[in-house]
Amino acid sequence: MAAGLKRDPIVILRINGEDLNEFVENPGFETEAIAIFSQVEPTNATLLQCLLAALRQLTVDHGIPPSSDSWVMENVIEPALQELPADKLEQSVSQGVFFQEFRKFLAIITRRLQEHPVIVAHTENTFDGSDIKKLLSNKFELDKLLASVWRGVPKGKDRTAEYIRVAFDRMADSVNLPPYGAVEQVDAVVNEAFKMAKADDGKAVDELEFKKLLTDILGAVMLQLDGNPISVSTNSVIHESMSTSSTLLSPSPPSPMVSSPSE
Repeated sequence: MAAGLKRDPIVILRINGEDLNEFVENPGFETEAIAIFSQVEPTNATLLQCLLAALRQLTVDHGIPPSSDSWVMENVIEPALQELPADKLEQSVSQGVFFQEFRKFLAIITRRLQEHPVIVAHTENTFDGSDIKKLLSNKFELDKLLASVWRGVPKGKDRTAEYIRVAFDRMADSVNLPPYGAVEQVDAVVNEAFKMAKADDGKAVDELEFKKLLTDILGAVMLQLDGNPISVSTNSVIHESMSTSSTLLSPSPPSPMVSSPSE
């Protein structure tokens, strides 16, 4: 994932309970909490199961640090759960009970974040096909890139789909696409583009056909992303103390720390 997002600035967030408190105190909280409950409540689920599932629906935008992080789980979430009635946590839950306990749960988390702020590195990227459009409109740059990837194809081998996929992946960074396998939604778009271009039929192709296939695939990906851009964000906890009290700090240079997508 980091390889696909490496050119994006990293924003350092200090999550200290302020945003979460605003979320809980907002008049629309009840409506959103009920909507979350309807999404996460399986048959005969306990309150504990529902609270944890609901928490995974919240993000840094709500003021919640990544719950998948072990430090956050051990120092924020689990202690907050321990302050709720243990017997109630193991009981099946109604919508009304969930709403009341979810508010209490988030209020406790807010307090713990005030006492122990969490520093999170956050980055976002939107894949909208605009860089592909620029490349396709510049014949000189397109021809140069196609020539470069063609030279990378092993000589004496049939130029089948296997090598076309490798060549396309080598072009990805030049058109602001993540490496294949890094972003599932983008992979689906690329797969569809290969089908549209009939590049998966295993047929051997010469240099001209090879370059035409890649150009057609680029065009198909561009059209899909132009109509339905894909936004991806990552959040990673920085395990060190920071003395500043500001909620949002200046962006820091990109680092390999941002590598896992948020829940």
